[in-house]
Amino acid sequence: MKHTSENGRRAQYTLRTRTRRYLLSDPILQLERAGLGIALAVMFTAFGMSGTGDLFLSSANLDNVLVSGSVVGIVALAMLPPLVAGHFDLSVAAVACVSNIIAASLIGKYGLPVLLGVLLGALAGAVLGVLTGYLVAKLKLNAFVVTFGVYILLNGLTTLYTHGAQIVAGIPPSLGAWSGKSFLGVPRPFVALIVVAAVLWYALLHVPWGRKLEAIGSNESAARLVGINVDRSVWYAFVVSGLLSGVAGSLLTSILGAGDPTAALSYLFPAFAAVFLGATTIRPGRYNVIGTVIGVYFVGTAVSGLSLLGADTWVQPTFNGGALIVAVGLSTYLAQVRQRRQTRTSAATASSATPSSEGTVHGITTS
Repeated sequence: MKHTSENGRRAQYTLRTRTRRYLLSDPILQLERAGLGIALAVMFTAFGMSGTGDLFLSSANLDNVLVSGSVVGIVALAMLPPLVAGHFDLSVAAVACVSNIIAASLIGKYGLPVLLGVLLGALAGAVLGVLTGYLVAKLKLNAFVVTFGVYILLNGLTTLYTHGAQIVAGIPPSLGAWSGKSFLGVPRPFVALIVVAAVLWYALLHVPWGRKLEAIGSNESAARLVGINVDRSVWYAFVVSGLLSGVAGSLLTSILGAGDPTAALSYLFPAFAAVFLGATTIRPGRYNVIGTVIGVYFVGTAVSGLSLLGADTWVQPTFNGGALIVAVGLSTYLAQVRQRRQTRTSAATASSATPSSEGTVHGITTS
């Protein structure tokens, strides 16, 4: 009996290995993985060779693209943990807005040290994540509706507190100067985005919590059956989402040198577009960190290039909305194609793994 069990494990290992090798050798899958990066390179080259190429390739414009994409990127990354677990979080931009206002108020109005004010602003995002996660994970409320309600609620509260005006009084110049400097030749906000992305990438792919989120997102019932504490994992996902949104808000305070009750709200749809565009590349059909960062700069580069070409103000929201629709449709289509292809591959490999003669499975002796 023990010998048969060992052979069964070896047969399963062979099946998994052959399926993995097939997927790695699939040229269509490889093209999907690199597609968005190639599209970004082509678009970048096209804008660089256009009539405004010199202006587009200027260091000032490239720095502007990197800096403006950094906050959008962190907001987009904040969406990933709940999305991987199968839940939408529409509150990320509003949480970033609240953190921006709190950090600016603590520093400007109440005279707290810059570092302490920035940290408390980020922690405020985590606190909001705790509350949102409790509503979704413990009270079983619909995440889409709850986070949309939180978005509207926080938007109203920030307007009540600020009366729609920016908070600039009392903020020291050193706060804005931090984000205006470079590290190894690249703007500091972009470095902050890369650090956040690297930490989240490691947490989602190499920490049990991240793998649990993927299992929950694939099949929540099966995840419960194998012993995963689904409620706790989902709750933590919203806490991490709130914390990252808070980091984005604090970073925005430094970039603006002020608290703006509306600035972060405009990042919601570009961030969504980046997340779904990211799901079409690197790990097609799955939300992933690297793809999301590429998606952020795909959208940012397009908007920058079109603006320099003299496009009207309606072009940016139209492009963001169109990119979001195309990204959602494309990522859904690719996920379905990929699922059908994997099913066919697994079935074909399993069929070829049937015993060709009694007691033998592809050369593995079972008796």
